[in-house]
Amino acid sequence: MPRDIEYSEKYCDSKYEYRHVILPKEMVKQMVKGRLLTEREWRGLGVQQSRGWAHYEIHKPEPHILLFRRPLGTDPRTGKVDPKLLKEAITKNSQ
Repeated sequence: MPRDIEYSEKYCDSKYEYRHVILPKEMVKQMVKGRLLTEREWRGLGVQQSRGWAHYEIHKPEPHILLFRRPLGTDPRTGKVDPKLLKEAITKNSQ
């Protein structure tokens, strides 16, 4: 089933990097309704991505689209903000 999950490219603003994940519509039945998913819950649905991502918003018209974000400079191996990576991300975004 994870092969049916689609992942967007990452995009960012001055604070966060974002991505959205599109689940097959039939998977909505397996999701908890009315609240954001924990990491354990979205990983349990088969979503696979590096550490540090948080489900931050519910898109009510299309509940099968999960919206994720993490702070700029997050180390994808640890899920923690690395000051060096943060500085690099800020420099990159200001160009």
